[in-house]
Amino acid sequence: FVPVERDPGANIERYAAGCADILDNSSARHVIGCVTSWSRKEVIPTLERAGGTLWYACPYEGFEANDHVVYMHACPNQQIVPMMAYVVPRFGANGFLLGSNYIWGWETNRVARDLIADAGGKVLGERYLPLGETEVSRLVAEIEATRPDFILNNLIGTSSYAFFRAYAELGRRDPHFRPESCPILSCNLTECELAAIAGIGDGHLSAGPYFHDPAQGGAMPASSFEAAAHASVLALAEILAVKPDAQWTDLPEMFAGRSFRSPLGNITIDPQTQHATLPVRIGRIEGAAFTTVSHLRSVPPDPYLSRYDRGATFGRPGLRVIS
Repeated sequence: FVPVERDPGANIERYAAGCADILDNSSARHVIGCVTSWSRKEVIPTLERAGGTLWYACPYEGFEANDHVVYMHACPNQQIVPMMAYVVPRFGANGFLLGSNYIWGWETNRVARDLIADAGGKVLGERYLPLGETEVSRLVAEIEATRPDFILNNLIGTSSYAFFRAYAELGRRDPHFRPESCPILSCNLTECELAAIAGIGDGHLSAGPYFHDPAQGGAMPASSFEAAAHASVLALAEILAVKPDAQWTDLPEMFAGRSFRSPLGNITIDPQTQHATLPVRIGRIEGAAFTTVSHLRSVPPDPYLSRYDRGATFGRPGLRVIS
C-alpha cells in the first residue's frame, strides 16, 4: 500500500472535501476513516459520486446499509442489545439516557427506549447536551432525583468526561450511585479515553468487539477502534491481492464465502449489508484497562434489528393472575 492521507482535523466541513480530494486526485478508491456518524454521512454522497468505498471502523447506531460503506465495528445488536441483556438481570431495567445532541446519541437512545420497555423497565429521563458542553449539574440533579438502575452514556469527548467526574462525586454522597449498584454504560468508550477519567471510571461498563490486554504491551491494538481499522486494512489487502482493481461493485462477490484474519479474530463480512460478524465483549473499567465480564465469540450483524428477539434477550415475561 501507498497511503494517501488527509486530516480533516475534526472539522465536520472538511471530511467530504478531503474524501473528494483523495478520490479525484489520486488512484485510491478505498478510504479508511471517519469517526462520528455525522462525518460518515457527510462523505457518503462523495463516495457515491466518485465510486469510492469507505471502510468505517467505529461503532455506530445501525439502520443503515450503503453499498459504498463497509461497516467494520459494532452495530446495535453487537453493542447496546448485549449490553442491556447483561445489565438488566444484574442491576434492574429502569434507565436514564444521556447523549450528545447528534445522530449517535439520538438513535442509540431510541433503540435503548425500546429495549427498556421490552425488559419491563422505565426510561426515567432522557437528556442531551451540545457537542463539547461540560456543564452537567442539571443532569446529575435529575439522576439523583429519579434514582435509576443504570445510566446509558452516549455523551462523547469532554462532555462524557465531565459527567463521569460529576457522577463520581454523586456516588461519594450517595452509595446508590456507585458503579456496583448503578453503573454508567457506554458503547463507544475505549482504552484511549480512560486516562481522561482516571480514578473515577473504575467499575463502570463498556461494550466493544475488542479490549486491549495490557500483558500484550504494544504488540496488539490499543483499542477496538484501532483493531477495527487494522482489520479494515488487512481485509482490503486480501481483496486487492486477488483483484488489484477491485471497486465497490466487486465487494459483495469478494466477501461471499470468505473470512479474514484480523486482531478481532477471524471475521466475515455479510455481502448484503457489508457489516462484519464480530465478537462482543462487555468490559468493566479497572484502572487503565478493561476486564472482560462477558464474551460472545461471534455475533452476526443485524443492523436493522430484524432478527431481534425480546424473549431471547430478556427472557419470557411471567404471567400474572388478575382477579
